[in-house]
Amino acid sequence: MADKNDADDGVIKFDHKFFSSFEDLYFRLSDTGEPVAVLKLASNDAVLTFDGIKREFMLAPEAPDFKMLDKVAEGLQFMRGLRPGDPLPKEVTTREASWEPQERHRMIAYQRLTMQLVTWLTGDEHIITSAEELLQIAEDPQVKKNVNIAFAEAAEELGLGRERREEVVHYLEMLAKELAYIEAERDILAEIKKIDEKLQGFRRIYSTDRGMNETVDQVARLSQRAIKVLQEYFDQVDAQTGEILAMLKNIDNQIGYIRSVRDELLRRLTAWEDFIPVWKTIFVVRSDENTNRIRDIYQFLAPRYMQVHEWTLITRRGATKSKPIGGTMRW
Repeated sequence: MADKNDADDGVIKFDHKFFSSFEDLYFRLSDTGEPVAVLKLASNDAVLTFDGIKREFMLAPEAPDFKMLDKVAEGLQFMRGLRPGDPLPKEVTTREASWEPQERHRMIAYQRLTMQLVTWLTGDEHIITSAEELLQIAEDPQVKKNVNIAFAEAAEELGLGRERREEVVHYLEMLAKELAYIEAERDILAEIKKIDEKLQGFRRIYSTDRGMNETVDQVARLSQRAIKVLQEYFDQVDAQTGEILAMLKNIDNQIGYIRSVRDELLRRLTAWEDFIPVWKTIFVVRSDENTNRIRDIYQFLAPRYMQVHEWTLITRRGATKSKPIGGTMRW
């Protein structure tokens, strides 16, 4: 018999009365990425770790509430906050996405796959990721003619027969739907690269400033490291999806792979969403405000992209200077 608290219906619910005792109880990730429950106690916020809750109420691993907390922890990788009664993100329940790319992203993905098919037909298969280049090529009359031929040849290669070219179109649409999310995330990376360009500019203008030189240099290096890490995910998915016939012959596994990269990128890119609009308004000039912005993004980048031994030294150095955070209790 299934647990009544099972996550099969995709809704966050608990048996223990603790979870229904506070109207404003919600879940989020801490600054260190640990899932926590936050609730009001008088005028203070109480921040309770999931591990602490499990220990306090002696929840066994097989208990429904234990399992639900694990589901919520997984869901917080995709949502900034969740509450009892909220649906779990689709990434957790069905492996679909809980967000939608724009129509232009679907078009880019479909055109990219179509061009791969055309270049496969000519014996020079390669990937085009530039939206502008894809649009220009797709409008070429000869390319349009080759697309129809390529669909028929692919259907033959897949053992369907040339007359069943529409099935190839359907397969490409399925793959384009999944790759559209990667294209949307590629746009976010482009915005992060614009932040990096400004940080490299600050690195130059503060190079002779003794008070800021070390911080700006560190931020600029961390930003470059972040770009490298993120770019590697796109390079990997481009390489994995670089052979169109192999994708069509193994479509279910390819969709699973694309979704896994989509979700990993979402985890990493979502953390940037507060910085992107702010940095769009920043000009690369010396100012007290920009100094504060640089220090803010340093606090964001350091724990995520600093090498382990560097981060250990930094945290040890700052340990004696740290002060307790007022109004917050932690388990």
